[in-house]
Amino acid sequence: MAKVRTVFRCSGCGADAPKWIGRCATCGEWNTLVEEIETPEAIAITGPSALAVAVTEVDITNAAPQPTGIGELDRVLGGGLVAGSVTLIGGEPGIGKSTLLTELAALWAAAGERVLYVSAEESTQQVRARAERLGALSESLYLLAETMLPHIIAALDDVKPALLIVDSIQTVVDPDLGTAPGTVVQVRECAYRLVREAKERELPVVLVGHVTKDGTLAGPRVLEHVVDTVLAFEGERHHSLRLLRAVKHRYGPTNELGLFEMTEQGLVGVADPSGLFLADRRGGVAGSVVVSTVEGHRPLLVEVQALVSLSPLAVPRRSAQGIDHGRLSLLLAVLERRVGIHVNRDDVYASAVGGVRLVEPGADLGVALAIASASAGVALPEGVVVFGEVGLAGELRQVAQTPRRLSEAARHGFTHAIVPALAAAGPASITAVRVSTLAEAIDVLRLSPT
Repeated sequence: MAKVRTVFRCSGCGADAPKWIGRCATCGEWNTLVEEIETPEAIAITGPSALAVAVTEVDITNAAPQPTGIGELDRVLGGGLVAGSVTLIGGEPGIGKSTLLTELAALWAAAGERVLYVSAEESTQQVRARAERLGALSESLYLLAETMLPHIIAALDDVKPALLIVDSIQTVVDPDLGTAPGTVVQVRECAYRLVREAKERELPVVLVGHVTKDGTLAGPRVLEHVVDTVLAFEGERHHSLRLLRAVKHRYGPTNELGLFEMTEQGLVGVADPSGLFLADRRGGVAGSVVVSTVEGHRPLLVEVQALVSLSPLAVPRRSAQGIDHGRLSLLLAVLERRVGIHVNRDDVYASAVGGVRLVEPGADLGVALAIASASAGVALPEGVVVFGEVGLAGELRQVAQTPRRLSEAARHGFTHAIVPALAAAGPASITAVRVSTLAEAIDVLRLSPT
């Protein structure tokens, strides 16, 4: 008889503890340990063992990605879905994950491919209503409202789909495990089983995952390790813009960005994201700077805004939205020590407009100049775009893909660009003003403190 043991497992990272404790010793989260009953079982070895082959003899005919029909999704996936791959997509509730996957299922079904959409949270009537609203009704799209893993596997034998979508993996249950739905054991083992089915059937599988309050995927970290691709679907619920990023991708790069706009007709790819970001921008406002940034191979023009005001508090506020808070603190220190702009008694607010998140160092110059502009109360001249990394000594360092950044700025009518001294040349229609330090850039723009 198998020995039964009680364990306390963290629902955030999957770490075990011999007894309940308030804070997980591995990930540091509070009140995430859940009691589980674990029965060790022997793993049956079935089928012949795999044979080692020369790398030159490996068949790669099925490794080519199959386009999904959604341009922005194909951009992030490096061309499309690969046979036998498992893709995990996570995002906050209501961000549009189910809408995106319904559109994906509809396009494959319209092409004559059978698609099995397993709805483990919604009824088939709810999914059909969404598909009808999106114009996605097709006889090749099969719906299954089921949470039991054996029934889902049986449906694969019955339907024989070319694509499987499971929404969501946290609600799928294997009754043989004997634990509650959503526990670490259930999520991990159900994901393992679906990955095994995907590899054996050469079937692309897309899983939907819940996220925690801090935006990371819920459940054990092994869930991210076992799948081939992890996609993060982001955006502000009060904005129409949605961003799709690849956190992990075994079949291509992870630095591409897909942009969608949520409309009444569903998610629509954004062909000109820079135009969308700058559509509502007001010129001649102090603290407003346009930054030319790059996500993957896609150049974007994003407005960075800053506001500086005298603080009534003993410790002034430092607020960053769409900008790393640590990076903001670093730039404030450089402005004070290297340039002489003192905001230690002021509240400082910095924001990347439009719901976008600036993570690359090329945005440093834009954030610093926005703060300097807001502090001096002087607006930047019209037609100026900036980019460059700021070092601790106040120097400006060059960043990658300068010609792409300048070409995108020129396409949108910008005539001057403040760039690092060693930056590469761009198109003739835009004048590159080369500066070596942050202080020199501020002097050029006449933002020096009075």
